[in-house]
Amino acid sequence: MNIKIISVIVLIVFVVLFVFQNISIVEVHFLFWSLQISRALLIFCLLLIGIAIGWLLHAHFKGK
Repeated sequence: MNIKIISVIVLIVFVVLFVFQNISIVEVHFLFWSLQISRALLIFCLLLIGIAIGWLLHAHFKGK
């Protein structure tokens, strides 16, 4: 098998294990609102926000 396919399969297994271990609902409070969301989804959303901020900052500083 190709090493890329094996890497993707291993990564998918880790993601599935992560989601099953962090399925509990947590309550997030921010300023005047609160939200109940699964812990895995919260971490995934924060990861996406971090990637977007890093991408934007990289584009900003690369232009200077």
